[in-house]
Amino acid sequence: MNWIILIIAGLFESGFAFCLGKMKEVSGTAYWLWGAGFLFCLTMSMVLLAKAVQTLPIGTAYPVWTGIGAVGTVVLGIIFLHEPVSFMRLFFITTLIASVIGLKMS
Repeated sequence: MNWIILIIAGLFESGFAFCLGKMKEVSGTAYWLWGAGFLFCLTMSMVLLAKAVQTLPIGTAYPVWTGIGAVGTVVLGIIFLHEPVSFMRLFFITTLIASVIGLKMS
């Protein structure tokens, strides 16, 4: 169950990074709404990470959490923020995913 909580925490990490990216693009009320989304996702991510590490080793949970957040942020950036896609970028994201899977398996 705590692995599921950790995965959800990683998704919320992607969420708060995505909200920061959207805050760059807007102003006025939209800026504050994306800021509220940032704070919500940040809070949920940290609370869920803290819950997950009650039973999971921090040396595994933290890298998995950041890996999920990093991969999710890159994917969201490519799809919604029109960030560049290159072979090298996709190659290193793939190696990051393989590393996260390797940490979970060990």
